[in-house]
Amino acid sequence: MELPFNAPQPYILILTGAGLLIALVAWLPLALKKLPLSLPIVCILIGAAIFCIPEIGWRPSPLSHPDVTERFSEFVVIIALMGAGLKLDRPFHWKRWAVTWRLLAFTMPLGIAIIMLLAATLLGLPWAMALLLAASLAPTDPVLAADVQVGPPRTGEEDEVRFGLTSEAGLNDGLAFPFVQLAIALALASGGDEPWLERWLGVSVLWEITIGIIGGWLVGKLFGWLTFRVPAETKLAKTGDGLIAIAATFVSYGVMEILNCYGFLAVFVTALTLRASHRDHEFNVQMHDLTEQVERLAMMVLLLLFGGALVGGLLAPLRAMDVLLVLLIILVVRPLTGMIALLGFKADYFEKLTIAFFGIRGVGSFYYLAYGLNHMDVGDPKKMWAIVGLAALVSILLHGLTVTPAMRWLDRRQGRDPDGQ
Repeated sequence: MELPFNAPQPYILILTGAGLLIALVAWLPLALKKLPLSLPIVCILIGAAIFCIPEIGWRPSPLSHPDVTERFSEFVVIIALMGAGLKLDRPFHWKRWAVTWRLLAFTMPLGIAIIMLLAATLLGLPWAMALLLAASLAPTDPVLAADVQVGPPRTGEEDEVRFGLTSEAGLNDGLAFPFVQLAIALALASGGDEPWLERWLGVSVLWEITIGIIGGWLVGKLFGWLTFRVPAETKLAKTGDGLIAIAATFVSYGVMEILNCYGFLAVFVTALTLRASHRDHEFNVQMHDLTEQVERLAMMVLLLLFGGALVGGLLAPLRAMDVLLVLLIILVVRPLTGMIALLGFKADYFEKLTIAFFGIRGVGSFYYLAYGLNHMDVGDPKKMWAIVGLAALVSILLHGLTVTPAMRWLDRRQGRDPDGQ
């Protein structure tokens, strides 16, 4: 008897694949917890394997879909920024956040300057292209850095290393944007009398950063009041629904983008302000958990596509000097600028070295490059995407393979049982 099997429709295949992906989102972090292997590495390998199947004729490419690349990477980053802000237990304080200010004031601008010089001298890139590349690769990534960040709210997993890396990733993604805007301004400058530098300093730096911070604080205050402070029967915390954090993310980012200010910065400030509204309330855990699930699912989809882009030839334009530049950025520039920033900081030498080393690059770099390429003509976007793609891949592999043993070793050194967390 012939069984009534029909060729599956694309919708059914997508539905089945989505179910498997969601199952992996829930299970893989547990399976990988004690292994020297990270979730992003597994996602890239799965994506590469899927798009190597001959029957799948399509290969994802950021060059073929620049607008989708910009928007999807933007979405993943803003969700990650909300999650990062919600899980920080440490109250905002200038002295207690000293490690953060050092990394922002020294590591990022020094990194941008050095990477720009290297890109211009080693690769011969025009200054505008070199600056765009530097601004894309200097900030650390809030999406792929889950293994080096603090734990969920109220778990106590917040040593100086994890706090520094989490807070840095939350703020430097927003503060890198002025340098992307500067690269665009340089590329568009025609050599005329237009005061582009004054406009960049006045608008892109002072105005947009200031309004981003104030706007993020106001949205956080509003959602904090609605969630924790209104009369008991109507406050949003009573819903028990962590979607409130997603709502705050979208409102904060959307309002700031309407005002043409820095949404990334605003979202992280909103998250910090929302958490500060009632720091010890159990609803913070629910908001963080749902945000983390959405972030992880979106990240896995993006990295599956990244794996497909890799097997589709994303790195084909690379030459020896390009590879050298990437290795210098990951292995020399970030550790060196990180250690410079931490000179004189009261912490163990190995803690400083860990903070300096784990400057993870990834989804944020994808967004900044996509945004820059969509607003300026660089002549050879394939080369730019190949360099950023290789930097993300090297970072994911190097940091992903070393993060578990490094963090377990750090926990033991600080007297904590890594298996008891």
